[in-house]
Amino acid sequence: MDVTSLGIAYGTAYARTRHWLRAHPLAPDGALAVTVLVCMVIGSFANPHRGQGGPTFSTEPPSALSLLLMAVAAAALVLRRRAPRPVLLCTSAVTVLELVTGDPPAPVVFSAVIALYTVAARTDRPTTWRIGFATMAVLTAVAMIFSTGPWYSQENLAIFAWTGMASAAGDAVRSRRAFIDAIRERAERAERTREEEARRRVAEERLRIARDLHDVVAHHIALVNVQAGVAAHVMDKRPDQAKEALAHVREASRSALNELRATVGLLRQSGDPEAPTEPAPGLAHLEGLLDTFRNAGLPVEYVSDGDVELPAAVDLAAYRIIQEALTNSQKHAGAGARAEVSVVRVGPTVEITVLDDGEGTAEPTQGGGHGLLGMRERVTALGGSLTAGPRYGGGFRTQAILPVKAKGKPRATAEARPATGTGGCRAGETV
Repeated sequence: MDVTSLGIAYGTAYARTRHWLRAHPLAPDGALAVTVLVCMVIGSFANPHRGQGGPTFSTEPPSALSLLLMAVAAAALVLRRRAPRPVLLCTSAVTVLELVTGDPPAPVVFSAVIALYTVAARTDRPTTWRIGFATMAVLTAVAMIFSTGPWYSQENLAIFAWTGMASAAGDAVRSRRAFIDAIRERAERAERTREEEARRRVAEERLRIARDLHDVVAHHIALVNVQAGVAAHVMDKRPDQAKEALAHVREASRSALNELRATVGLLRQSGDPEAPTEPAPGLAHLEGLLDTFRNAGLPVEYVSDGDVELPAAVDLAAYRIIQEALTNSQKHAGAGARAEVSVVRVGPTVEITVLDDGEGTAEPTQGGGHGLLGMRERVTALGGSLTAGPRYGGGFRTQAILPVKAKGKPRATAEARPATGTGGCRAGETV
């Protein structure tokens, strides 16, 4: 059998033994009681005075009362962990009785020392020192008073030393056990925190990808739907216009596939050669986005105070907010509507406003959607604010105010509550 097999066998046996001892706590305490009784009986034969060659042992057995007291004290130790204080009181009383009646007294105090250690290991420090001092004072005083030798004899001082060391040792064991328990609890808490953080990050990543997929699909499918309707309407009478509409359908579907491929590619492992490397869409690509709406029949005017340089997260959010707001205008504003887009830098923030003058209903669409909810989540994740609702006199207005330096933390939970008409509907909402 090699060393590894021996180690495994030893570990298995140790684990089984430890489990059995925990399931039968009286067994080790019973063995300890028997050992203490044997030691006390052997110690009762020792001569308290040293001979020339060291300690001497007499052949005279202890008295029947001493044997009885030693047996009672040892038997009490069987229950030392179930009832530590009553056991200490019992062993101390038996020790006092032996110190008063024994001549010379048997070492019954040994059981009281073990009981005092058990109490100190299972209670708090102030209680340990109060009980320890009281036990030490009582036993030492009784020994000094009823001793046949001088009060300062080594037997009396030994009682004082052993009871003090028992209190100190028990307190040290208790402190050590509490320290280990605290470390274990801290490690378990840290492990739970890591798991919760991992789950939270996974949920946030899934939400972000779902939001991007919604923005891409909602925008391009809306354009495909409009152009396909135009093509079907003019197919017979104006085939040239139908071909132009189908070309826009093909272009929109190609763009949708490209953006879907880029979004899904984010799920690839880092270092994958097939992972997308092109930059994420932002305000630099806004003109191309506006042209797709213009080609779909929604006139869009764009106003900006020049090139606005934004962090990548804010730039992407601004692009997606404009895309979703114009998609809602395309779907709900009605025929003949016009839209306006403005991007203005105001101090430490950038204001993005999308207006339309359509006559679309303010009632939620059948089944609802996630357009406004997605915009709200993007804005709150960056620490900004969003206002969306019908305009006075007709039309719809969407305005987002984003900090130029993204905070990266969502605001209060109240801002994340979905309002009436979440999604791609025209219900009013303020965040």
